[in-house]
Amino acid sequence: THGPGPVTDPSPPHTGYANEVGESFRPVVPVQVVWASYGVASAYVTADAIDKGRKAATAHAQDPAQATRVGVAVVDTFVWQSLASVVIPGFTINRLCAASLALLGTLTRWPLPLRRWTTTALGLAAIPLIITPIDRTVDFLMDSSLRKLYGPPGEPPAPH
Repeated sequence: THGPGPVTDPSPPHTGYANEVGESFRPVVPVQVVWASYGVASAYVTADAIDKGRKAATAHAQDPAQATRVGVAVVDTFVWQSLASVVIPGFTINRLCAASLALLGTLTRWPLPLRRWTTTALGLAAIPLIITPIDRTVDFLMDSSLRKLYGPPGEPPAPH
């Protein structure tokens, strides 16, 4: 969703941020709202993977021998987006907000509602700061693991 990954063509541009926003608001909304935000982000990831598969299928329609590229496009997109858009940023914002709420409780005498809204503001403010490092980390992880099996998207599969 966020940046220079292998799959940067989000249709609704900020849908992948839904769970990060949900995690930021966790201190002030029912937990069902947070889980719904993960549903939105997961739907985005799935839709993006399907879209990349369709594009790969269209690009390789004349060459059935390249059908593997369609599967690679779907898998690579799904794994990359799942990590970079849902799992890692959700965990990061969750832990940042939990730590800031605990610290505010220890270091201030602010009333709980103010501490909760301050935590939400900190979570929201952190979102743009975590995007690029997470995207780069996921690129590195993918290049160091799965992509060694099938090569980067757009290249022929590695010979076995």
